[in-house]
Amino acid sequence: MKRKQGSILFLKLVVLLIGIPVLALCIFWLPGAASRDAIVHPETAYLQYPFLLYAYALCIPFFIALYQAFKLLTFIHNGEAFSRMSVRTLKIIKHCAISISILMAVGIIACIALFQGKEDITGVIMLGLLTIFASSVIATIAFVLQKLFLETTDLLPSKDHLLNCPEDGII
Repeated sequence: MKRKQGSILFLKLVVLLIGIPVLALCIFWLPGAASRDAIVHPETAYLQYPFLLYAYALCIPFFIALYQAFKLLTFIHNGEAFSRMSVRTLKIIKHCAISISILMAVGIIACIALFQGKEDITGVIMLGLLTIFASSVIATIAFVLQKLFLETTDLLPSKDHLLNCPEDGII
């Protein structure tokens, strides 16, 4: 039991260690990088604010997914891994991963359309494709776990503390 608690605590710490630096980058580094790029490339300075808006919009599903992962670890720690709330949490994580993939695809298409051979954007496109791939893997894993947890909760005897979530179209 002690080992399970230690591993859950470690995973919660990992989630926090992922979220805090990304939040710091969004708050401190991203605005400065956008303004420095606007100074270096005055011909595309008008894209500074749309870029920031897009970057922050991309961070919203990321942080929602991190919060839901933290919540899922709390459910597992409390012995409610196979509850309707866990299934709902996995559903939200899946939707966040799909949202990130869609937003990255839109960003790649926008980069291609805006720069049309004027600059080398191969690195940006590659990073975007890697992000789409990682988000797709996370969405697939969340979907498989969601189905597994849902089947398990349907097989469990009815317990009030496990099935206290109202039906809301889980899948």
